[in-house]
Amino acid sequence: MTEGAGINTYFIGDACLCWQLGDRIDRLTSLRVLWAYRRLRRDPELRRLGVRDVVPSYTALAAHAQPLCDWEAVRAAVDACLAGAPSDEAALAVQGARRYALPVVYNGEDLARVAELAGLSAEEVVKRHTAPEYLVAMIGFRPHFPYLLGLDKGLVAPRLDSPRLAVPAGAVGVAGEQTGIYPETSPGGWNILGMTRPELLYDIEPGDTVVFERAG
Repeated sequence: MTEGAGINTYFIGDACLCWQLGDRIDRLTSLRVLWAYRRLRRDPELRRLGVRDVVPSYTALAAHAQPLCDWEAVRAAVDACLAGAPSDEAALAVQGARRYALPVVYNGEDLARVAELAGLSAEEVVKRHTAPEYLVAMIGFRPHFPYLLGLDKGLVAPRLDSPRLAVPAGAVGVAGEQTGIYPETSPGGWNILGMTRPELLYDIEPGDTVVFERAG
């Protein structure tokens, strides 16, 4: 592991090098990660060096490459990009980001639970959940599963004590400070607020934004 300018660099196996920019979920950190991700994912120099993919998470950026690539050159290219990232949020605006409006039927089986935990009515939960414009910080867990930042702090709720074995495709849920959408039927422990159309998730990428619109 190497460190510099508050960034830790480490390998996961012999084909993935990671840059850790922070240690907690934070909008500014996510914007720094996404700023670099958008510039590096199609960088011809990284492709020439053998980098096959660049993947963002909340606090880190990972470069996946051939094990025998020139890792020092890859490290230098990514370090240079990160060093050029601006420090203020406005300047970190994600270039080429798209905005997606997703219709949601708020009939989720955990809507009442979230309302009770928040000390709000179910109607107020829906109003607060549809108010923000959410940042897609990363895609993970399942293909096309977006992790969204921007949840109203009054709606923060812990995961279910016992995860469900089958959450339906299109379920919109909250867990902690996050909102997420299940693109396919799968196990999960998030609090389900409602349902949207899962096919609307297929084009969403890290750095895009999402708004929820009440439907039905």
